[in-house]
Amino acid sequence: MRIRSKLTGLALAAALVPLPAQALEIFACEPEWAALAQALAPEARISSATHVFQDPHYIEARPSLIARLRRADLAVCSGASLEAGWLPALQQRAANPKVQPGRAGMLFAAEQVETIDQLDHVPFAAGDVHPEGNPHLHLDPERLRQVAAVLSSRLGQADPDRAAQYRAAYLRWSLHWQQRMEQWQERAAPLRGHTLIVQHSTFDYFWRWLGLEVIADLEPKPGVPPTPGHLASLVERVSGEQPLAIVHSWYQDPKSAHWLAEKTGLPVLGLLSTTAPERGIETLEQLFDHLLTQLLEQVSES
Repeated sequence: MRIRSKLTGLALAAALVPLPAQALEIFACEPEWAALAQALAPEARISSATHVFQDPHYIEARPSLIARLRRADLAVCSGASLEAGWLPALQQRAANPKVQPGRAGMLFAAEQVETIDQLDHVPFAAGDVHPEGNPHLHLDPERLRQVAAVLSSRLGQADPDRAAQYRAAYLRWSLHWQQRMEQWQERAAPLRGHTLIVQHSTFDYFWRWLGLEVIADLEPKPGVPPTPGHLASLVERVSGEQPLAIVHSWYQDPKSAHWLAEKTGLPVLGLLSTTAPERGIETLEQLFDHLLTQLLEQVSES
């Protein structure tokens, strides 16, 4: 009887000990938001629906993604219709009330900042345009910091027990980020005033932040693959110009860029448009360091 009494007492004591809070489940639509969430909530379980070699406009709503979204306490996506072709289907099939539109657990970055290139009206056959503005805002370090402040608050709402921890993490990150922005601007001085030929508007925020000018786009319309006629017109259009490079992102087919390079003698530069853990670029800080290094190397070679 005494043994049973002691065991009962131990079981009761164990039941009274509070269990550690369960780690947050965070679903990121793109790797950049997974990286930002990791910086602010390192103990969370975080997954990204896309990777650096995928066009985030077009992915398949796979069962594995549905399962991940179903478990999520918080979802972080670019918004501005970037994921309009696949995220609504995931939300419907996951049936997770926390991450439905309008809920605190569904964070769209584009709704937290002033986006560029907003349109009141989208003309017919205008291509892959976003009336809410350019969704690739993570490539502007200042807008990224604005999103981080909101994400810190949403983390606290999803996990109140660690709210103070998330706030402190954001303050540390923000202070360090400000220092890095100043360093990047100083490093970028040799880039200012240079021009570029690009494919799509993926890096438009980055070019503006650096003071680079786009003089031509390989795409005749946003999201429309380069056509032979359009590429031929660019040969004459850029004659006499001295662009720094013809830029495409890693997920884009480089054939058109190389064709134009052969006709004009300009270099081709493939750039990461997001973090790439599989290539050693795990953090947003590493991403900006890498992009600046690639561009500055191009200046030194020109």
